[in-house]
Amino acid sequence: MSEEKLSIEELSRRIDELLNVLNVISRDLADISKSLKAVGAPTAAPAIPAAPTEGMRSVEDVRGSFSSDLEEMLIFEEAGDYIVIKTRRFLGSDNFAKIASIVRNLGGEYISAGKDSHFKVPRETG
Repeated sequence: MSEEKLSIEELSRRIDELLNVLNVISRDLADISKSLKAVGAPTAAPAIPAAPTEGMRSVEDVRGSFSSDLEEMLIFEEAGDYIVIKTRRFLGSDNFAKIASIVRNLGGEYISAGKDSHFKVPRETG
């Protein structure tokens, strides 16, 4: 590891990324636990509570699910029953995978439509 010191902005960005990853892992573990209970398999630990499932998401709710560096690459719009997420620029495979994972955990999907490709997340949470 180098001896150079990291800036506060860089540390903050890294913390945001770690928190995002931990949130994704927490949601995935909750989903796995629910699936195991549904098939009657025993679990070793208590289930992790899922995020609240009642109500409607706002653009800000969805935007808050992304780290600041990912958020800067995206445009968020409310479109009826969905929050539409468009890209500001080419994402690259790593960023695309991170964004797709977050969208999937929010119950959303990727819509491949050439230049009009986008992600969409349902506003309804429950």
